[in-house]
Amino acid sequence: MMDQAPRDAAYSSKPLNIVADENIPGLEDWFGDLGNITRLPGRTMTREQLRDADVLLVRSVTPVNENLLRDTPVRFVGSCTIGTDHLDTVWLEQRGVAWSAAPGCNANSVVEYVFCALAALDIDWRDRTFGIVGCGNVGGLLQTRLHQLGLSVVVYDPWLPDNPDAATLETVLKQQIVCLHAPLVKAEPHPSLHMLDTAMLDKLADDAVLISAGRGAVIDNNALLARLQRNPAFTAVLDVWENEPDINLSLLEQVDLASPHIAGYSHDGKLAGTRMIREALDLSLGDRSPGLRPVSASHKDPASETKVISTEKSGFAAIRDLLLQMYNPRDDDRCLRAAADAHKQGGLPMAEAFDLLRKQYPKRLEFSHFRASTSQLEKSTRQQLTALGLQCS
Repeated sequence: MMDQAPRDAAYSSKPLNIVADENIPGLEDWFGDLGNITRLPGRTMTREQLRDADVLLVRSVTPVNENLLRDTPVRFVGSCTIGTDHLDTVWLEQRGVAWSAAPGCNANSVVEYVFCALAALDIDWRDRTFGIVGCGNVGGLLQTRLHQLGLSVVVYDPWLPDNPDAATLETVLKQQIVCLHAPLVKAEPHPSLHMLDTAMLDKLADDAVLISAGRGAVIDNNALLARLQRNPAFTAVLDVWENEPDINLSLLEQVDLASPHIAGYSHDGKLAGTRMIREALDLSLGDRSPGLRPVSASHKDPASETKVISTEKSGFAAIRDLLLQMYNPRDDDRCLRAAADAHKQGGLPMAEAFDLLRKQYPKRLEFSHFRASTSQLEKSTRQQLTALGLQCS
């Protein structure tokens, strides 16, 4: 985030004109006391639509740069997501526009997606080795969770050379389960664009599992397609894609589990991003005192009481069963493939269908909203469930 001195008195006291991506939840709760809110599709925002805007709130699908903001009154940009590759932060700072992202807001959601994806594939991770590429908020939380589960993990992140589990990229790619959570960086000294090219993908074992839930272009998607065509035994889970939303349909046909960039789309993660950007805006406004502090978004959604789930199974089968009761990525996989099939038969363009799946994404709660009835389960299984974030009775 770029810190700035408080705005002039007029800016700090007048009702603000806020333009926001229509997919950002909790806008009224968190920003309604500040002024007027206009909701727009994030993918198609234009400079003309921002001619009266003081504040711009986006998600990762909106490129925020000179082309969008030139000659507009926008003085604060908030991205309610963890990444910043869609923000031209250099230009924003040169123009004196304060900005903030929401690092870590959906990290837990993505980590839960990883375990639910493995559960959907019926892969017992308890005897597997893990490699993590990118160890920021998401990768770091996954690393912590894996240690809590007592699992072996090595990580590659050139920005964090002192990580106690640090290893070379080649070593990480030799693990049985490889999780990609690196940001998209195009500049030196550590670019990540096509970090996994043909040569690096060939270092993965034939029976490896690759889960990509960071940024799509970290993998050369054409090279991945070729690798999957050569070796059908290789398992690939893609939540993020190169050239989103116009994704490679041939690649979609080859991957084992696919979703439309929703790994971080838990209800909890979205609300956390909205809250973090409101806090950043308050800092930018300086001495402005908000009228009514939001209350409903500062704790668990009051509409979501703790849900009790149970299983008659044991061991990993019990863990798998409980996780898929909370969230089954197969549902997202079916929806994405159905959209692709409809497109091939003359339906919506794939890019529109991809965005529509994100816009209409159902409310997904994180594990902390659930309590598992596990008295019949062995102690080690209960410990695993607790480490994953479930309440166990």
